[in-house]
Amino acid sequence: MQITETLNDKLRREYTITIPRKDLDDKLTGKITEMQPRVQLKGFRPGKAPVSFLKKTYGKSMMGEIVNETINQSSEQLLKEKAIKPATQPRVDFVNAIDSVIAGQADLEFTMKVDLMPDFTLANLSELKAQRLVADVEDESVDEALKRIADSQKSYSEKGEGAVAEKGDAVTINFEGRIDGEAFEGGKAEGFDLTLGSGAFIPGFEDQLLGAKAGDEKTVAVKFPENYGAANLAGKDAEFAVKVTAVKGANEVAIDEELAKKVGLESLDQLKERVREQLRGEYGRASRTHLKRRILDSLDEAHSFELPSGMVEAEFNAIWQQVEQELKNEGATPEDEGKSEDELKAEYRGIAERRVRLGLVLAKVGEQNAIAVNQEEVNRALAARARQFPGQEKQVIQYYTSNPQAMAEIRVPLFEDKVIDFLGELIEVQDKKVARDILFLDPDEAEEKLKAAGGDEKPAKKAKAKGDDKDTAEEKPAKKAKAETEAKPKAKADDKPKPKKK
Repeated sequence: MQITETLNDKLRREYTITIPRKDLDDKLTGKITEMQPRVQLKGFRPGKAPVSFLKKTYGKSMMGEIVNETINQSSEQLLKEKAIKPATQPRVDFVNAIDSVIAGQADLEFTMKVDLMPDFTLANLSELKAQRLVADVEDESVDEALKRIADSQKSYSEKGEGAVAEKGDAVTINFEGRIDGEAFEGGKAEGFDLTLGSGAFIPGFEDQLLGAKAGDEKTVAVKFPENYGAANLAGKDAEFAVKVTAVKGANEVAIDEELAKKVGLESLDQLKERVREQLRGEYGRASRTHLKRRILDSLDEAHSFELPSGMVEAEFNAIWQQVEQELKNEGATPEDEGKSEDELKAEYRGIAERRVRLGLVLAKVGEQNAIAVNQEEVNRALAARARQFPGQEKQVIQYYTSNPQAMAEIRVPLFEDKVIDFLGELIEVQDKKVARDILFLDPDEAEEKLKAAGGDEKPAKKAKAKGDDKDTAEEKPAKKAKAETEAKPKAKADDKPKPKKK
């Protein structure tokens, strides 16, 4: 094997590797000699077919396997000899035509391009600072939550003959949907109770039943959303023949001791305290979201080093694919965002660079502080993911366990959360009390609000990546890229072809 280094540039190495065709032929001869005693061919006694004849018969098919094995072995040997830590899978390109190599007419010559992991030093983490937004659970919030609980316990009574359906009323309906005149599976039901204004059905369906009376028959025209779970219905125009059989008004439920007993508690005071505890938990999770973003911002500002171009390019391509899909779904163009395509790409490339840099920083923090995710934690997270797909739990678990990339999407967020928790205890965290409506904003929106109000927030240096603080710098691009980066099972169990959109 001959190795020639053709590029040595910071985090990029390129090599040309040549394996003489004689070496390949020797490997082929060795494999055929090994299999010869087991071969039975017509015209030869068992195990007595000549090696030369077997090479002519099986050589071409076996040489393809030998070439693959040789590339893998020589690549691993090169990485080991050069003590290279690749940042991404090395890229291999053939120099000689592969058909000629397999036919034994040319040497195996290929190039290998490798991105190296950067060697950088962590900043003094104990000197970093981050701000955490916090809010008090006010009595008003508890009262609103109690009102929602009471509303969930509502009962309905028929409003009487001639009464019209209003927002908040429940209607009992029979319906059948058709697309291009053809009924479709799951588009029919009888005696279905629908609360108008609940948003349970696809947009526009409930609005067209406002003002209806018992006995009315209506044709409801709607369009299934582009991102509807059933692909055969997504984006399609449909008509539903609807008959209203009853119009019911809501019976108000008092917030009292009886309500507490309905939900399984002993007293109204106990219900209030339970609600307050739940709200504290929700506020705490929102606070952690803001803290995580600020920790990531602080880490990003404290580290600057060369990034592997292959990792950045792969991350950017994943982001841009999501952006293009979202623009397509919205029927929009980059210009609708007020920017040219090149400007938009530059913005998202900055996000890709941030993600890669923070991923490397968090990995090094975890490595240097022995932070790891154990299998039990992964199993719990996988079980939680499977529960999101009722009736498909086994398929979901099989999908993840048989797909290393998908499994990484379970493990990586767990690792990152553990590192963030470690950093939250190590660095200086400053609490800033805010109103509830600020606390539950996206971190970027909260930052803008506080800045506009005269707060002391510093503008983030990264490109805006609203709507997400999930995973490493996995801030998804702006309002786009709503789909998660991980591949997942194609549809949820409740994504059925019916007007309900749960």
